[in-house]
Amino acid sequence: MVNRNKMSREERAKQFMPFAALKGFELAIAEKEKPVICKVVISEDRKDELDLKLRELSVNSIASIVYYHDGAYIRKTGMVAKIDTSARYIRIVNTKIDFMDIYDITLLGK
Repeated sequence: MVNRNKMSREERAKQFMPFAALKGFELAIAEKEKPVICKVVISEDRKDELDLKLRELSVNSIASIVYYHDGAYIRKTGMVAKIDTSARYIRIVNTKIDFMDIYDITLLGK
């Protein structure tokens, strides 16, 4: 008869604990399941309205901008750090937003 030391309950439980054989797999699946929203085509009247709102903005003003990025619409609120009309983008804090991706602008303060 072989005399073996019995395993503790905790040690036995560790044998049956799940593990991630494919690291990042669950995250990749969740990313694939994320619904993709198509970018809305903006009318000429809406473009004119956005153009007027862009002209009202200035560096250091506070604004809230809704823009399209990676299959979703995102709202970014903060201080306008830079407006580059030649490169056609606006920077809110550290976020660079292309003019063509802007859906709405709300000026919160000057």
